[in-house]
Amino acid sequence: MTVTTYKSGLKVPGPPPAPIFGRAANVFLFAKDSIGYTQKLFQTYGSVVSLVEGGGTNIYSPLPNCPGTVFAYGSELVRQVSTQHEIYYKHALTGKLYLKKDVSPRTEPLKHFAVGLFGVNSDQHQQHRQLLMPAFHKQRIESYRNDMVAITQSILDQMAIDKSCDIAEVMRLLTMRIATKTLFGCDISESGGNTGRLIQDVLSLLGRPAIALLPFDLPGLPYHRLLDLMAQLDEEMRAIITRKRAADRDDGDVLSMLLQARDAESGVGLSEDELLGHVSVIFAAGHETSANALTWTLFLLSQHPEVAADLLDELESVLQGEAPTIEQLQQLPLLERVIKESMRVLPPVPWNGRVTSKPTELGGYALPQGTEVFVSIYHTHHMPELYPNPEAFNPQRWETIEPTPYEYNPFSAGQRLCIGAAFAMMEIKIVLAMLLQRYRLRLLPQLRIDRFGVIIMAPKYGMPMVVHQQDRQFAQGVGGVRGNVREMVTLSEY
Repeated sequence: MTVTTYKSGLKVPGPPPAPIFGRAANVFLFAKDSIGYTQKLFQTYGSVVSLVEGGGTNIYSPLPNCPGTVFAYGSELVRQVSTQHEIYYKHALTGKLYLKKDVSPRTEPLKHFAVGLFGVNSDQHQQHRQLLMPAFHKQRIESYRNDMVAITQSILDQMAIDKSCDIAEVMRLLTMRIATKTLFGCDISESGGNTGRLIQDVLSLLGRPAIALLPFDLPGLPYHRLLDLMAQLDEEMRAIITRKRAADRDDGDVLSMLLQARDAESGVGLSEDELLGHVSVIFAAGHETSANALTWTLFLLSQHPEVAADLLDELESVLQGEAPTIEQLQQLPLLERVIKESMRVLPPVPWNGRVTSKPTELGGYALPQGTEVFVSIYHTHHMPELYPNPEAFNPQRWETIEPTPYEYNPFSAGQRLCIGAAFAMMEIKIVLAMLLQRYRLRLLPQLRIDRFGVIIMAPKYGMPMVVHQQDRQFAQGVGGVRGNVREMVTLSEY
């Protein structure tokens, strides 16, 4: 295969630039459908591929010079990227917008928003992770159980019987309330709960293409609105931190513990900007990913009536209609297998993005310093040599398989394994256990479900479902699903 070079020097094979719009068209196609577009690239060029032949693209990296964008999948490549901590760096979730942090006083929040553990590397990452670990200790996570149950009960009480609702929005609200309560100590329905909504609004704006296309601070443009919201969020967050510092006690929430965290050797704690960065990342990661994991799992259960029936049998046998205790969560093996299989087939986070800190090699190809590398969690999870019949939703497979962290990594792997993974699993289990015992969710007929998003994979048009009292009529609403979700999981035609 002949590989032409762009000025970047990237020599990984890939498609040529589009005839009219050039490299911008390739970037657009990836942003429009990252999984479908790269599926074709992998089939054509192999397990390591460039977005554009010769490089010259930049999707994620906030560094001034990016030689190009490379995609990879497969357990060995996942292992290389996730374990070579000093080579494959992570950066702020704001991506290229991070470069604008010093443009004006209004852009200063970009120095910390969505930075957190994503924006630190090497020894600094290890130090920050150690400071955060006590907030995610097993006992600490278990202490959030009562809040999770109370908020879930509140949401379930508001769901109207025999009416349709967008279950994706319901799950988003539920996980936002849990994230706000556990992070700040207040529900969004309580005084001070506006902080969670502000973070959500900022995150929603960040995902809009107009932000990247028109990053100008002019009234009427989304970027101007983004900076307005960030300023408001900064003011509220700093006020919360000031109040909690003055109280000087552990109120049981994550922020209270982070305020008291100190390095074991130096005694140094986190600065206010570092606190703001960590809280925004924890909120973003813990809220959106859990909401989509729940949404996709409820969708899969609605289309697999036998699995849904078996799962309800297990839940009712152990819980008898009640919310699970910490001890009972360990007595629900099918619930665990259902969640694992859901996150294998339809992972809420399909990509793991990194940037090379020095020249390196991946899959036999040289990568210049600054190359952005996206490892596909989704395509690795769909390799038939790892998971026979990979598009089948089959929770039973987990009775006999034990994949390595590089073969199955919905929460990433290596030193950057998601710090909130245990929190997320407990949250997802509690919500599903309570919801499924009380309600049956029926998918609307002939619904179109398309995947959407790069950082988070969500249903593009939401997930409209009719809420019924749990009557075990699981066969209702099965089949007739349209959209590209059918490329990802085997579904009934009728």
